[in-house]
Amino acid sequence: MKSPKELAVQVGRSAGITALLYSSAAHGIGAALILAHGAGAGQRSPFIVDFANALTDLGLDVNTFNFLYTEQRRRLPDRGPILEECYRAVIDAVRDEVDSARRFLFLGGKSMGGRIATQVAAADPGLPIRGLVLLGYPLHPPGRPELRRDAHLPAVGRPMLFVQGGRDAFGTPAELGPFVASLSPAAMLYGVEGTDHSLKLSRKSPAEQTAIYAGVQRTIVDWIRTIIATGGEILPRHD
Repeated sequence: MKSPKELAVQVGRSAGITALLYSSAAHGIGAALILAHGAGAGQRSPFIVDFANALTDLGLDVNTFNFLYTEQRRRLPDRGPILEECYRAVIDAVRDEVDSARRFLFLGGKSMGGRIATQVAAADPGLPIRGLVLLGYPLHPPGRPELRRDAHLPAVGRPMLFVQGGRDAFGTPAELGPFVASLSPAAMLYGVEGTDHSLKLSRKSPAEQTAIYAGVQRTIVDWIRTIIATGGEILPRHD
């Protein structure tokens, strides 16, 4: 397994973070995915590392990074504008560094990381990205289904793939389904039966868990291939 390349990213005037660039092998599909971590763990967490390596093996160039609060070893996430500024800085750095990111760039992340990706995309319809991959989108806080975080999603204006656990306390596929069906361009919802917010099974079965992750990873790459093949239409935002 090839080690990722480290990339220093400047955020604002006085702060910096570390990004990791996982390069695909010779059979790469010529697309890059920025995969942001969730609120509770950084880019070196087993989930992010495993997904980055697996997606790279399937042909994607994958780029991960730490948000500022994680890089500085603080527990609580920064406010939304700071998280978004950090994500934007990573986009700029990755497009400068990775050839495939200048051709077909996708944003995404786990939980909070995916939500920030959607906010960045919704705020800038001219941002050169082809789509978004959202692993466990936090539709609402656990136990508070009335506090939905989907008002900005129609403004994203790019194809989106939602991968959601069937037992996700932050929003199940059944909760997301009607809304996802209303989005334009068309979004895809991939529900993973029996899994939680981190796509984990309640029972300990390493073989089954590995198979579930592998299915999600293949789905991501197949979806990205489809977006590339169809031109990945980006619709302008109409305010």
